[in-house]
Amino acid sequence: MTIRFILNDEEIALDALSPSETLLDYLRIKKRLTGSKEGCAEGDCGACTVLVGRLTRGRLVYETVNACIRFVASLNATHVVTIEHLAAKDGTLHPVQQAMVDLNGSQCGFCTPGIVMSLYALWMENEKPSRFAIEKALQGNLCRCTGYEPIVKAAEKASAIRPDAAFDAIAREHDQVMARLAGMKTDATITVGDDSSRAIIPGSIAALADTLKEYRDATIVAGSTDVGLWVTKQMRRLNPMVFINQLEELQTITETDTGFIIGAGVTYSEALPALTEKIPAFSRLIFRIGGEQVRNMGTIGGNVANGSPIGDTPPALIALGATLTLQSADGTRTIALQDYFRDYGKQDRRPGDFVLSLTVPKPAKDSHFAVYKVAKRREEDISAVCGAFYLKLAEDGTVATIRIAYGGMAGIPKRASHVEAALSGKPWNSETVEAARAAFEDDYQPMTDMRATAAYRMLTAKNLLTRFLLETGGDAQELRRFAEEEA
Repeated sequence: MTIRFILNDEEIALDALSPSETLLDYLRIKKRLTGSKEGCAEGDCGACTVLVGRLTRGRLVYETVNACIRFVASLNATHVVTIEHLAAKDGTLHPVQQAMVDLNGSQCGFCTPGIVMSLYALWMENEKPSRFAIEKALQGNLCRCTGYEPIVKAAEKASAIRPDAAFDAIAREHDQVMARLAGMKTDATITVGDDSSRAIIPGSIAALADTLKEYRDATIVAGSTDVGLWVTKQMRRLNPMVFINQLEELQTITETDTGFIIGAGVTYSEALPALTEKIPAFSRLIFRIGGEQVRNMGTIGGNVANGSPIGDTPPALIALGATLTLQSADGTRTIALQDYFRDYGKQDRRPGDFVLSLTVPKPAKDSHFAVYKVAKRREEDISAVCGAFYLKLAEDGTVATIRIAYGGMAGIPKRASHVEAALSGKPWNSETVEAARAAFEDDYQPMTDMRATAAYRMLTAKNLLTRFLLETGGDAQELRRFAEEEA
């Protein structure tokens, strides 16, 4: 069996590969396409950025991804576009490339190919990007030389240049690529390798369940934004690896009267449009998860499934009252999300289980919901503390419903049950909150690590509760960066 994809204008068919081979290694070592660079090998710096096009719901969608943590085995029926494919055959630079030259957007040049690919993706999708849109596109690209002003100006200049569509490779090849990718898609399960090194690409949810029943120790790979680091940083040998990013059955968002059913394969980028309108505080949190490349790859289901105590979405989902549906060959079961997290590194996932979907309630009318992420950097950083709050007041101003959840304060994402008890039924005012702050000591015993001390985490957690009170008292106000008003 073979894994088939298009690399620039070349069709690739692989019947043998290591399941943990990264796209970046394949490009540089196997194909000698050295424009894509390795800077961090963990999806932070963006020097390895390429585009991956895929057919989804009848459309050909191109997204920026980090080649350093994207596995080749995840690329079946996709179109990979690297920096080498942008210029015309006669060497004429693409408008994005030329604008970077004209406005001195590059110095050492190491990060430039990745920046160009991010701006190219923006150029394709947005003919007149705002300053916010440009900054958002560049969130996942770090440059240590120029500063970003000339790069932003290059993006603005390039957006105004629209040569004949025949010049742009992706536009020129669009229909042909769609037809070729449609021919590569299959409902059959693809298996490459042997017992010592096996990649499995199930063709359906039923096939995934059967695969996990047979291979109980398999590693499930959705977006690989976490698993990729197990390979590139921890040098872990994973076998077999089961890739689920092609399962469209897991990539649906269904809105109901009361909430959303989010498939486990829905990426952060795919979730944003629905969440922005109905749960805006959650969508603003997603804007702070990694860069655009990470949001295009990472999935909400994967962020929940791996059980990290500093995953960004679990506190918000727990505060909203989300439930989790798990599936195996034996059927499905649904549990409260907060009950999924048992202890550090331990989740309520039985052998053969995989996350099928999350059911996320919409905040009730007249309720308050907020999420606060505290990190050393605003963009592209892991939380030191992430706190989420859901509040509904009774008519007399007392606390009718309160759910508070934190990440970074314990070995799992965890509710502040003692704090909630201290607030429930009490007037929602400064006296009540001040008294409840002491209950944090009963809920959490945070650790000291490279991101924060235990004392800092505890004080921050208490202060976030006070901030929530200040933002929900009187006229509704919220502190945010001005540019996010455009989001």
